[in-house]
Amino acid sequence: METFELVRRFGDFTAVDGVNLRVGRGQFFGFLGPNGAGKSTTIKMLTGLLAPTAGRVRVLGRDLAAESLEVKRRIGVVPEDLNLFERLTGAEMLTFTGRMYGLTREETRERGRELLALMELDGEPKKLVVEYSHGMKKKLSLACALIHRPEILFLDEPFEGVDALASRTLKDLLLKLTARGITVFLTSHVLEIVERLCTHIAIITAGRLVVEGALGELRRGIAVGEGDGAGGGDPVSLEDYFIRVIGGARPAGEDVLPWLV
Repeated sequence: METFELVRRFGDFTAVDGVNLRVGRGQFFGFLGPNGAGKSTTIKMLTGLLAPTAGRVRVLGRDLAAESLEVKRRIGVVPEDLNLFERLTGAEMLTFTGRMYGLTREETRERGRELLALMELDGEPKKLVVEYSHGMKKKLSLACALIHRPEILFLDEPFEGVDALASRTLKDLLLKLTARGITVFLTSHVLEIVERLCTHIAIITAGRLVVEGALGELRRGIAVGEGDGAGGGDPVSLEDYFIRVIGGARPAGEDVLPWLV
């Protein structure tokens, strides 16, 4: 997957400004940035949900603007706002999704049953999606994104509102998918999860890409200890690296809300 000088403007505001990304097949790719950096807007352009103001996107070797339908058949998306039909049951939602992707009734039924069991959503088969908790909706949305076995999976904050047991299940599943050659493109504010799962990352701030590359190599570029010099120490944590890159570190010794302590 590649982007070429990708731009998205909303009136006078530029949400994404000249982003060039390259994501290899089978990578577990973390797309990071502070709130309002342009992450969700970028994902919407990569998945054909939002047209770019300028620039191009190639997904699975195809130009997204020219072959949008074919690309969408081969990707899975868990969007920020989930977009589920809440008056259906979980099984009905998966049946609808599978049939929309062209699966046979038997394939849809069998895959839906397995996915509901994996996500632990099969205990109350008549429960409507509107009655689901946020975490349950998140898991159902992921199940819908997986039912047609996509070649690229886009996940916008997939672990938000998901309990620890379900989170472990999802992490194990995603690692198995990348081991089988499926590309996972993940945004998350939980940097510990990104550090544990992702092989490559990119960081965006104020709409501009500031770093991209293999996670291990990027972290080794900053040594633990005083200063920002490279070499001579262990690699910093992803959290420390992220804060240094976006310039969000607070000067040492600065008081924070002294009236509270």
